[in-house]
Amino acid sequence: MLLSLRFERTSYQLEVKGMEYMYAAMLLHSAGKEIEEGSVTNILNAAGISPDNVRVKALVAALAEVDIEEALKAPVLTAAMVGPSAAPAAAEEEAEEKPEEKEKEEEEEDLQGLSALFG
Repeated sequence: MLLSLRFERTSYQLEVKGMEYMYAAMLLHSAGKEIEEGSVTNILNAAGISPDNVRVKALVAALAEVDIEEALKAPVLTAAMVGPSAAPAAAEEEAEEKPEEKEKEEEEEDLQGLSALFG
């Protein structure tokens, strides 16, 4: 009697649509390795993720022209940084709206004055 155990790799791998591809590239970069399709695929497989070859190719092609060290040094724009700067912009917009409202009110008053004259 022959007992055959067959484990399919896809049974434990996950279909992931998040940042795992970028994490694999960053892991390769931090290890000083070349970011290549095969390397990214191997890392994803080792993590139990079934890689999408199209996404792997797109990632490698997109990162080919990027200096990752420079990109990591660049400041990151966060919501906390956006919040305070957005408030003055909103105040400026309100200040611009107020003169327009005053002009409309003055025009209405002028028209009321004319109707009183020619009533």
